[in-house]
Amino acid sequence: MYKNKVEIKQKAKKRIRKRIRKKISGTAERPRVFVFKSNRYIYTQVINDENSEVLVSASTLEKDFREKHKNHKNLETSQVLGEILAKRLKEKKIKKIIFDRGIYPYHGRIKALAEGIRKEGIAF
Repeated sequence: MYKNKVEIKQKAKKRIRKRIRKKISGTAERPRVFVFKSNRYIYTQVINDENSEVLVSASTLEKDFREKHKNHKNLETSQVLGEILAKRLKEKKIKKIIFDRGIYPYHGRIKALAEGIRKEGIAF
């Protein structure tokens, strides 16, 4: 039995990620958009799981993003981050993706990020 609460939470998160990754996999035509949300920032990566390579990434930690948006924990900045990621996907000529929200529920900043990607015309 685990005595440390942090260890219990980490094991649960790993179990959830493993369950999701059984169902979701990215390809060259339809890569997977992985989202990691910390208390301060949001990080996104577009991954081709067949070749195990990261095609595109974007985060609220980037220098040009932080200069334009002082508060990076609200819904508007999450939506802007989604639009930035979608523009980078269009440059790589990717029109369809698989959205991997990870362990986070689909509401709040994660939902705003997804809506920002859809707003630019990327389908998933």
